[in-house]
Amino acid sequence: MDDSKFLEASAKHPIVEGHVYKYGTAGFRMKADLLPGVSFRVGLIAGLRSRKLNSQAIGVMITASHNPAPDNGVKIVDPMGEMLEQDWEAHATLLVNAPTHEELLETYKKLASQLRIDLNTPGRVVYGRDTRPSGHSLVTALADALDATGIEHTDYKILTTPQLHYLTRCVNTEGTPKAYGEVSEAGYYNKLSEAFVRALRGRKVQGQLIVDCANGVGGPKLTELLKVIPKDVTEFNVKVVNDDVLRPEVLNLDCGADFVKTKQRAPPNFKPTPEARCCSLDGDADRLIYYWADPDSGFFMLDGDRISSLNASFISDLVRSAGLEDELRIGVVQTAYANGASTTYIEKNLQLPVVFTPTGVKHLHHAACQFDVGVYFEANGHGTVVFSQEALRVFREKKPQSPAQKDALETLAAVGDLINQTVGDAISDMLMVEVILAHKGWSLKDWATTYTDLPNRLVRVEVGNKDIFETTDAERRLSHPPGAQDEIDQCVRKYTTARSFARASGTENACRVYAEAATRHEADELATKVASIIKQYGSV
Repeated sequence: MDDSKFLEASAKHPIVEGHVYKYGTAGFRMKADLLPGVSFRVGLIAGLRSRKLNSQAIGVMITASHNPAPDNGVKIVDPMGEMLEQDWEAHATLLVNAPTHEELLETYKKLASQLRIDLNTPGRVVYGRDTRPSGHSLVTALADALDATGIEHTDYKILTTPQLHYLTRCVNTEGTPKAYGEVSEAGYYNKLSEAFVRALRGRKVQGQLIVDCANGVGGPKLTELLKVIPKDVTEFNVKVVNDDVLRPEVLNLDCGADFVKTKQRAPPNFKPTPEARCCSLDGDADRLIYYWADPDSGFFMLDGDRISSLNASFISDLVRSAGLEDELRIGVVQTAYANGASTTYIEKNLQLPVVFTPTGVKHLHHAACQFDVGVYFEANGHGTVVFSQEALRVFREKKPQSPAQKDALETLAAVGDLINQTVGDAISDMLMVEVILAHKGWSLKDWATTYTDLPNRLVRVEVGNKDIFETTDAERRLSHPPGAQDEIDQCVRKYTTARSFARASGTENACRVYAEAATRHEADELATKVASIIKQYGSV
């Protein structure tokens, strides 16, 4: 490696002096003007990761998802489309915070030596970005790092986040028995379209679906997909709204999955018709929320918990019909934020095990992979279903003993192709919901009757030092400060069907308090009482 070439490239993309950068669940995410130097250094770590993993391609996605337009972010994707291995988050944080270009070079070489990486071996990185104007300069910085360190790279230009995860896996499985799909954006559309038709099994999609795309990258990409889905076969009637990617300032503004989830109402700039199904994607199309709104019943939201239970119900029924219930373990993964009514429904009605993990997709995905069929969705609408290689093999190869078993096996095989198993994918998840509703002959109101959510409240509490609040039991209980959890428990015992927990925010000096109870009044009251406990301990 040419040190002078490295230092010359690094000098073009300095980090902001005095700013401390930390790799989190979303990678490095902040105001875009803080990121060019970060993007350069992420290029360095992605190249090292590829060399460490025998030249497998590593993905880099430039996006700030549901954040406002002035923000951006850079995150790394591992070879099978999964999140970056946790140990490497620390390496990325170390490298990005090297204060000078000379120290950056020294840290880079030390890291390579420590991890036993030969800097002369080939490496490969693939990358994409969302529609934010700042993405262009961040891609330039990334490419400069890859060029300076001799890493082969491919720019897939503007993509949804799930498309970049898909392409990363495709590149690494191309030409093998485990090939995930064709290595192109068109390959992604073709795979989803073909699987959607197969999964419907001749059924038609009833009524209109209105899709709010948060004025993000999902708008043009969904439009491309709809061109290849055969309307005559599926009768899939989709109206795309909030797909303005020409005005950057409207990205995620009063629309999108995050807006609908947090504000509990439809975006104000379109009027859903009473008979239409509505759903919202977020800015990079990895979150999905369904809802309807009409003058009689008002607004009703079907969030990630609902999507999770719908998938679990449908797939477990198919597994039983296929005669595989004794061969395959099905499980559902949730976080502490999942509504208690959804947990009860999955455990009691569907009779499936529920596992809890800390908040963050990497935790849920890892836990879901412990099952043959693992269903996970965060309440915010981010999630997917992962199938083991053994499950996918059984769907394809098991010899059916009846027409019903044959139908179930073929539907499961199609669903395995339809669901983007690398990461939560709002477009793929949306197609899956539409398949399930078509199979069941359900409207959104039918879907909503499966269980009744417990009233809940989420409160933000500013504290002196969030780091004193430590959790255990998948973030459902406080281990520190001593005594705080005992006081929370005493509060909870005074209410019916109640629970509450507090956890430190990952990004700001605050705690989040969640409470649910049998009535709205009790949930609000419990949240207020627990918030005051946290405030008291947080001010000590």
